[in-house]
Amino acid sequence: MKRSDSDSGKSFKENLFVYVDGRLMPKSMATVSVFDHGLLYGDGVFEGIRAYNGVVFKLKEHIERLYESANYIRLVIPIEKNAMMNAVLETLRKNNLKDAYIRLLVTRGVGDLGLNPTICKQPSIVVITEPTSPSKDPRTDAIGKATVISSIRRDPVDATSHEVKSLNYMNSILARWEAIEAGVDEAIMLDTRGFVSEATAENVFIVRKGLIATPSTSSAILHGVTRQKVIEIAADLGYEVSEREITPFELINADEVFLTGTLAEIVPVIRVNGRVIGSGKVGQVTARIYGEFVKVRSNQSEGTIIFSRVQSAEIKTRKN
Repeated sequence: MKRSDSDSGKSFKENLFVYVDGRLMPKSMATVSVFDHGLLYGDGVFEGIRAYNGVVFKLKEHIERLYESANYIRLVIPIEKNAMMNAVLETLRKNNLKDAYIRLLVTRGVGDLGLNPTICKQPSIVVITEPTSPSKDPRTDAIGKATVISSIRRDPVDATSHEVKSLNYMNSILARWEAIEAGVDEAIMLDTRGFVSEATAENVFIVRKGLIATPSTSSAILHGVTRQKVIEIAADLGYEVSEREITPFELINADEVFLTGTLAEIVPVIRVNGRVIGSGKVGQVTARIYGEFVKVRSNQSEGTIIFSRVQSAEIKTRKN
């Protein structure tokens, strides 16, 4: 019986290798201890990263953010930044992946059932890579997210700061439950003062009267890598972009709303709390920014090359 594409895709994923503390091992053998404080307390940091056509988009920026997050929670990563980048590239090469989603984690490491982080002597590093394809093009596909404004507020900046990309996503998970129960795609969260913060896993942008705005750091956001690139793209296109406080009123009455994130890329929001945003379709500004993003996401100047020319030729030969 001929195997289907879905069967072969599943088999490929099952045979992938995972990087765990300096070793590449089959996915089925990749484990961490049940006493790891990353599991017990969400004590650790992570990055979600994308590779497009053999280029890891903004790898250096993701690694920099990882180390900043670790520094904030007093987690000393046991390898240098260049070695961490190499761990990501090594895992992609082992799995022969040119288009991939990458999950990079650093946990506090093995301790005991107590809360004391000093018991954990050796942080654990994990790199998971899986094949992926770019998201649907909102300019040609009738896509867009229906959202609700969540009752779950983002933690204040002087508490569990969301500027840290930590392993503890309970705040987002509770908000996502509200979206699920409301029958919509995503929840948009407010900060403790009532200003728009971000979605559960994406940054938020609005367009009003030709001007673009996105919540500022004071609204407890994560400094999104895609968010920063979108700000640069918008400025290059001649749009005025402001990072400021945004009210729910402005959000609901915006001409366009879109979300940005590593996995989501750029996706329009077509409804908030039952109100249609703009025309209910992708807006002109969102479409222009998405078009420019597509041009740069696999540009070598925007990331790090996975395979050398020799390695690429060897992979092509093996496939043929």
